[in-house]
Amino acid sequence: MRRLLLVLSAIVFVDTTFYAVVAPLLPHYAEDLDLSKASAGLLLAAYPAGTLVGALPSGMLAVRFGPKPTVLFGLALLSVSSVGFAFASSALVLDIARFVQGLGGACSWAGGLAWLVGEAPASRRGELIGTALGAAIGGALLGPVLGAAAAALGTRPVFGAVAGVAVGLGLIAMTCQGGQAASEAGTSLRRTITAPRVRAGLWLVALPGLAFGVLDVLVPLRLDDLGAGEATVAATFLASAAIEGGVSPIVGRVADRRGSLVPIRLGLLGATVIVLIVPLPGVAVLCAALMVAATAAFGAFWAPAMALLSEAAERVGADQGLAFGLVNLAWAVGMVSGAAGGGTLAKATSDTLCYVVLAFLCAATLAAITRRRSARVITTSVR
Repeated sequence: MRRLLLVLSAIVFVDTTFYAVVAPLLPHYAEDLDLSKASAGLLLAAYPAGTLVGALPSGMLAVRFGPKPTVLFGLALLSVSSVGFAFASSALVLDIARFVQGLGGACSWAGGLAWLVGEAPASRRGELIGTALGAAIGGALLGPVLGAAAAALGTRPVFGAVAGVAVGLGLIAMTCQGGQAASEAGTSLRRTITAPRVRAGLWLVALPGLAFGVLDVLVPLRLDDLGAGEATVAATFLASAAIEGGVSPIVGRVADRRGSLVPIRLGLLGATVIVLIVPLPGVAVLCAALMVAATAAFGAFWAPAMALLSEAAERVGADQGLAFGLVNLAWAVGMVSGAAGGGTLAKATSDTLCYVVLAFLCAATLAAITRRRSARVITTSVR
């Protein structure tokens, strides 16, 4: 189990490193390939677009052929996209490579988490998912460093090395036990999605994705308005990612011992309060500190929500590959909606209204969870 956890953590680490590598390279590509702001935005959006398109197919692939082949296919796509980045000579090639990278990430995540959950004892599900998420967030921290290295040393040696690492991880993953396809067909996609607890898990994955999409757009612009430099913005996001990476394994263990909804309720309560305060400070340091706090609150959702969704899928007889394909879909929809919708709403009205909407969604979700729990307690007492 430990070896499998290390290998799968390394895979999502590399995937998110490559995901986060592009932003520092935008000035390099703008100069070499004459990228406009619109072209740069398209390049950044190509990864979540690939994940969105590949979300359900990756889950179906894991169901049909097994999590292990799905992970290996994802690593193959990662390697191909790395070569594309290494030798790209046009914006179109970069966009295609980034899109393929998103497809590969969908396969690696759906297959990897399904493989991990399939081999893990149920009592450690949240902890192991949280550990993998922590590794992924560590990759997001390394990504900008790798991007800076590529800008300084050249894209070919750096991205060529990424392709080599992906191949090496694939060879190691081939030697790990488990990851075969289920011997019997699981519950259909339609029946899985209609299960109330599955829908609840999907919303609890999508909501923090939506929030991070909004925060990632509005907070840097707010910091800039308050006079913060690029270094302060970068430090804010590095601190936020570090906090999120540290929180994930802890809340995963809490979810295993106290139930998935305990850390989720705390995260919802904290997020409801924090997002209402984020637009208020007139000092950059306080705004940055609130961004870090908001990240910790929303980051508390991931591992418990995924564990909740995994357990709910198991109850209705659905394959874990399908469950984590749906996780990919929920994350991608949340991120794309938050980034695009939040920016559009803020432009049309104000940042404050965006944060009020986020707070309302968190409060409504907390109320729904609390009401459902109270109803179950009353029903149990009557019986």
